Amino acid sequence: MDPYITGKTRLYGLVGDPLTAARSPQLLNQLFAEQRVDAACVPFWVKADNLSAFVTGARAMGNLSGMLVTMPHKQRMLEFVDELHPTARQVGALNVIRCEADGRWVGAIFDGVGCVLGMQWKGNHPANKSVLLVGSGGAGSAIAFAVASAGASKLTISDIDERRAADLAAAVAAETGCNVRSGPPDPQGFEVVINATPLGMNPSDAMPVDPERLAPGAIVVDIINATEPTPLRRAAHARGCRTQDGGPMHQGQALYALKFLGFDYRPEGQSAPDDPARVF
Repeated sequence: MDPYITGKTRLYGLVGDPLTAARSPQLLNQLFAEQRVDAACVPFWVKADNLSAFVTGARAMGNLSGMLVTMPHKQRMLEFVDELHPTARQVGALNVIRCEADGRWVGAIFDGVGCVLGMQWKGNHPANKSVLLVGSGGAGSAIAFAVASAGASKLTISDIDERRAADLAAAVAAETGCNVRSGPPDPQGFEVVINATPLGMNPSDAMPVDPERLAPGAIVVDIINATEPTPLRRAAHARGCRTQDGGPMHQGQALYALKFLGFDYRPEGQSAPDDPARVF
């Protein structure tokens, strides 16, 4: 790729608020350079109240080829796309948009399958394990479907919005046949605990679960993609738990999202998904 952006450069964006910890632009721009693609990825810092105005402007851009979508827009962005990939229809949220040549926007979400793939890479596959998932927003919903589909023996979903957790549990159970219910964020007795809430992004945040209730040897996955361990991961490690940060999930969902956008990407040293045809 020419090192300079030209009038022919295809544009990709990351849409969200905040974007201070975002790593996707670095990942995509490195990939574009390696594959000699005349494209660039830039962050679009868009507050929730400005999303509709942003979409109106973005629709007018003839060189916009795709967008990654992060908090807080994963669910509301559904209103603005023309077509939904089966993943987005199932979950009710999206995290990537492919802008077709005819002007249509197609939305999909790979948070869930990306999380499971990242867990698989780290030897923490949820198959045949009891799982507590805390958080039922866009990412949490996707993870719930993916973990259940991956063969968890049982799944409990917890959220401060108890009705939302109960509705998600019912939908996942109906779709996958997994033993799914909603309940409190009590990690006692679970083999895998996944934090899919924003709690831990700030040092002053409350813990998503009581770490004293974690069983030593349990797997604790915090999907927050932070440079330093979150308070939950530090406390879980002190309890003798296996811990995993959001990095593997980020790489896993990037693999799926970039394939959706038409690029061949595989993190160095990592295997391909067991069954990519199930997603595409």
